[in-house]
Amino acid sequence: MSDPEVIVARVFALLLRIRPIAASFLIVCCLPCLWSSRATASEPAQWASWRGPFLNGSAAPNAQPPRRWSEGCPGSWKLELAGSGSATPIVWDDRIFLVSAQQTARPAEQPPVPHPDAKTQPPSSYFRFIATAVDRNSGGVIWEKVLTEQVPHEGLHPTHTYAAASPVTDGRRLYVSFGSRGIFCLTLDGELLWQTDPGDMRTRFGWGESVTPALAGERLIVNWDAEEGSFITALSTFDGQPVWRQERAGELTSWNTPLVTQIGERTVAIVNGSGLARAYDTATGEVVWECGGQTTNAIPSPVRFRDLVICMSGYRGAAAIGIPLESRGNITGSEQIRWIHSRGTPYVPSPALSDTRLYFTAGRNGILTVLNAETGQPLAERIRLDGIDDCYASPLVADGHVYICSRDGTVVVIEDQAPFRVVETNRLTGRFDASPVAVEDQLLLRSWDALYSFRRQ
Repeated sequence: MSDPEVIVARVFALLLRIRPIAASFLIVCCLPCLWSSRATASEPAQWASWRGPFLNGSAAPNAQPPRRWSEGCPGSWKLELAGSGSATPIVWDDRIFLVSAQQTARPAEQPPVPHPDAKTQPPSSYFRFIATAVDRNSGGVIWEKVLTEQVPHEGLHPTHTYAAASPVTDGRRLYVSFGSRGIFCLTLDGELLWQTDPGDMRTRFGWGESVTPALAGERLIVNWDAEEGSFITALSTFDGQPVWRQERAGELTSWNTPLVTQIGERTVAIVNGSGLARAYDTATGEVVWECGGQTTNAIPSPVRFRDLVICMSGYRGAAAIGIPLESRGNITGSEQIRWIHSRGTPYVPSPALSDTRLYFTAGRNGILTVLNAETGQPLAERIRLDGIDDCYASPLVADGHVYICSRDGTVVVIEDQAPFRVVETNRLTGRFDASPVAVEDQLLLRSWDALYSFRRQ
């Protein structure tokens, strides 16, 4: 690295230990401007939360994952998992952390009764809710811990699992959310430090939960949107106790993850919602701004681009909104909104950002749109991606390419420049809802019941 890059890297390492919020700001706002596109062996191999080091689906500049692979190819490994899950793995140094839920033969003493509005049936037996640490070089299990055994009070949508929320780490502790089953804090060696029970969530039609938390320094931000009693809370990372809690009146079930970012001296958690996207001060819970215009079931998580945050949704409609971070109050429909795009937005996946290019697919389909993130103007629209028929995973950007994964295990690799040409199509067997992860020369793909690793040869 050049001298400025060395200085920034050292400052980041120090801030990560003493001021994690400041470190997050450095990652999002400063490092992309200083790092070159070349690979450097000294850059850390971290993917600490489900949308990666920049919270936008883009890998670190030193990531050079393979573009072509197959099961059993040289340098690869596959790990069969206990139970199933759809949560994206995370990586810290040489460890991969992931979660799963395993149904047991132990019958429920009193089977749960579904809510009258539910379209699903709760299970009649216990599940084990499991966190696992894996050696990312060998694929060997370092530790596996059953955090709780419970009978879920609700059923699931057929395309969902009981382990859909990704873990997150600050490099000191691992935070795991199983939603209504509890939120847990562990050491990176698997020792349980604390746990808390937020209660039972009632989801839309009993379709299930995905409560992925977000870190804001020494606070864990948990969004709890449900059919009744929706709220957002900040938990202390030391003991799990609530620091503040805000009711989210008018919001119903959602499955999006808060985006924690900096606005001047203030750190905010931006939360999408069918009613309003809102920015909360992470110190107090105060609503800084709010903006309407989303569709029902606002699942995609927000993405920051310079002084904007982009919120989008795509169920029974389409909406992508460029909102100035410095907004105040309710700006719904106002001239403060930088841009609006109302075609081809995603239902389930979140978008990915590469420089000024914003990538997303329409609904759950393999129809790609690329926007200029600054203006909202299309760079490409309605590109049909052959083989991508049903898509829950969010795109990955790494080493000049974009990776888009279908639920059936097909992954297309696209050039990260116009005309956005597909250069490779890869296929595995299984159900893939977790998003691809890239660290250094490694690509991680997680199916419901297995974890795959592929290395660039």
